[in-house]
Amino acid sequence: MSGIIIALDEGTTNAKAVALDAHGAVVAKCSRPLNIQTPREGWVEQSGELLLDASLAVLREVIKTVGAERVAALAISNQRETTLGWYRASGLPIGPALSWQCSRTADFCHNLREQGLDAAIKAVTGLPIAPLFSASKMRWLLDAIPNGQTLAAHGDICLGTIDSWLLWHLTAGQAFCCDESNASRTQLFNLHSGDWDDNMLQLFGIPRRALPEIRPSSGLFGHTRGLSGIPDGIPVLAMIGDSHAALFAHGLGAAGCVKATYGTGSSVMAPVASAQSAVKSLATTVAWHDGERRVYGLEGNIPHTGDAVAWMVENTGLSELPETELAQALNTLPASVESTLGVYFVPALTGLGAPWWDEDARGLIHGLSRGVNRAHLIRAALESITYQIADVVVAMRQHGDFALHALMVDGGPTKNDWLMQYQADLLGCPVLRSDVAELSAMGAALLARKALLQVDNTQLRAFLPEHCTFQPDMARHGRLQKRWFDWQNAVQLARAAK
Repeated sequence: MSGIIIALDEGTTNAKAVALDAHGAVVAKCSRPLNIQTPREGWVEQSGELLLDASLAVLREVIKTVGAERVAALAISNQRETTLGWYRASGLPIGPALSWQCSRTADFCHNLREQGLDAAIKAVTGLPIAPLFSASKMRWLLDAIPNGQTLAAHGDICLGTIDSWLLWHLTAGQAFCCDESNASRTQLFNLHSGDWDDNMLQLFGIPRRALPEIRPSSGLFGHTRGLSGIPDGIPVLAMIGDSHAALFAHGLGAAGCVKATYGTGSSVMAPVASAQSAVKSLATTVAWHDGERRVYGLEGNIPHTGDAVAWMVENTGLSELPETELAQALNTLPASVESTLGVYFVPALTGLGAPWWDEDARGLIHGLSRGVNRAHLIRAALESITYQIADVVVAMRQHGDFALHALMVDGGPTKNDWLMQYQADLLGCPVLRSDVAELSAMGAALLARKALLQVDNTQLRAFLPEHCTFQPDMARHGRLQKRWFDWQNAVQLARAAK
């Protein structure tokens, strides 16, 4: 019973540790909730110290459960783009962790667009200019403290994403690294050279000495050291962004298998052959580097999907229900009405992501009439998830390497059968749901197992989870196109309400 890999999955709303045995089965898990602060409109942040404390707590608990002597390796999957700075000497943060949802750098990004830099930045990094990505957040953190630039240039400050923050503390500051998938979300990474780009560093004002070393997603990053309840010497053998990890766990990046992770926000990602893309509204990113080769991904990021439903739940009184009753209500309420009665909810609560990239857009509920009740509003919130994902898929079809045979889905909202069937009918393709709640953790663990056993990807297929399939009703698919068109009109109204 050796060969357990523990994946530390640090997300936006919780930190999880998941232990997988030599057969890939989950044998232990632990979770801790995480808080989000919104001190000003559009500002979204978390405490880096609390993220770390929760991560170490769940890791200790799972190690205690399975026995330290059985743990062969650790893996990390993490919320992406969220950015921290910390003092190299003490490991203490220089400020809050700026969430991927945070739009406080919108003005800075607007100025870059006004200078006509969008095309040049996307050609190098694969990413459109948006406050979502880490580079402008790093710049904000340095500007927010005295002598930030000077300290960073001297190497006294570290800047990184969540993976590098966790690794630093797991290894007592001995390892300052990030993986290619996380690096590719910063807007400082050159997709073609596989390294930090000097022009991007200069443009955003980020000293190279403040940034971590970039490594493949699968391989040795360092060893645990100096932590109570966590033995020294456990190797960290994989680090990867959570959305990328989910794509890997779904099907190891098979062509035509497009992945949508439904969480607080959503990532729609398709594996593609190269970094070359003419689709301006989507990001090209590194899906992962598995130690043998770099795999690229075409991606659209949507800030508010599950978050949109949570907002509507809170504002219709459903949040008072116990968790099991709430889950049942979210399945039964939308099915209890034939339509939304013309209501469309555009959840641009901190702006719109892909394919619009409009941080100035504001959310709206359009088409209210006297007959609208809670069921119609909940249905409109759930439908908004499917429309936003479909909008990204339409943009993806412009890419020469793109194919869609099935939409492979994961995340908490996918437990809603009504939502999954609506998504299949809207897109007109099968939706394959993984019922493994720990899919991101599983993907990271698979990459760690690849490094541990020195095997190729074909030997990992036996570890992949099963899927539940929702087949599309093609007659309904045709009828839903009118509603999708009306949704897009509502989006334009949200964009006009600046």
